[in-house]
Amino acid sequence: MSQHDTQLRLDVGDEDEGYRGPTVTKIVGITYRQLDYWARTKLVEPTYRKAEGSGTQRLYSFDDIVRLRVVKRLLDTGVSLQKVRMAVDELRSRGASLAGTTLMSDGSTVYAVDDDAQVLDLLKRGQGVFALDLDPVVDQLRGEVTAFPTERVTAANVVAADAPAEDASDETVESEPVGPGTKAN
Repeated sequence: MSQHDTQLRLDVGDEDEGYRGPTVTKIVGITYRQLDYWARTKLVEPTYRKAEGSGTQRLYSFDDIVRLRVVKRLLDTGVSLQKVRMAVDELRSRGASLAGTTLMSDGSTVYAVDDDAQVLDLLKRGQGVFALDLDPVVDQLRGEVTAFPTERVTAANVVAADAPAEDASDETVESEPVGPGTKAN
């Protein structure tokens, strides 16, 4: 199974350009600590290059940036990180296309509207009142990313499909770190 099979799929962006972590944090509006945590816990992993020790930087695709923006928007509606993770995992298990999905949330649960206009409760409870149409997110990001530097992607940058899992010692508790100036989800 390739990296593209395990991440939510999008059909947008330039496949020959990637964005480094500090640039991604500015585009998405998150901290580097959040970005690092989400990558280490496999919520949104970089498509092009994982961090592999001191001195290497992750390299994210445009699709990755869209995924990160969606996660941030869901968190902004009040959905906890744990519930966002459950919703993302459910979409992955269904093989859903993120570009073709409309997400809805009431701040406590997440729903998806599928191609047949059926509302799917991704967390198995609650009712949706907030819709997040992803087309405007993609369009907005297309304009925003042009102001940031990119890095050319080579075959050596693409994460191998059968790459071993990161060191198990990096495993952490499922909740996001909370520190001064941050709020618990």
